[in-house]
Amino acid sequence: MKPESSKLYTYADYIQWDGRWELIDGKAYNMSPSPTWEHQFAIMELSFAFRSYFQNKDCYVAIAPFDVRLSESDDYTYAKHVVQPDISVICNRNNLTATGCLGAPTLIVEVLSPSTALKDRNEKFKLYEQFDVQEYWIVDPVYKTVEIFGREDGFFKKREAFGENGTITSFLFTDLSLEAKRLFFQ
Repeated sequence: MKPESSKLYTYADYIQWDGRWELIDGKAYNMSPSPTWEHQFAIMELSFAFRSYFQNKDCYVAIAPFDVRLSESDDYTYAKHVVQPDISVICNRNNLTATGCLGAPTLIVEVLSPSTALKDRNEKFKLYEQFDVQEYWIVDPVYKTVEIFGREDGFFKKREAFGENGTITSFLFTDLSLEAKRLFFQ
């Protein structure tokens, strides 16, 4: 079963579909085509760095496909928002379930692809801001940049932008840093 572009859906509908999808404000977004090598390379390098950093802390690292359900109520069955961030760092163990994460991860990373860049910068940015994600990284493998946004007064504020020769530093986890060039396939 596949969703229709003119209808609005919830998680109850989403779990019946074939293929990879996301829901934002009830609207279905197809997750194909497959990501590029540069996209996959950045995700693997970041997930390795995050796993190394968070392994002895009370935070867990998940990579897509991994459902993150965001809901205005405590009933996640009818959530209008189901996303699959490239990387999610969940620091509240109670948010983890057998089927993904209920509520906002602490930190989310999206690695841009030509087919998803606008959604990652617009719809997902607003969604993550609305649901209190504390830190949001946007990695651009084409321009070899990393932008980090952090919450301030209820909104995202750009904390820093890093080029390929910079050293990325998390604003939330201040001792988490890595060289940006590690994320970009040379």
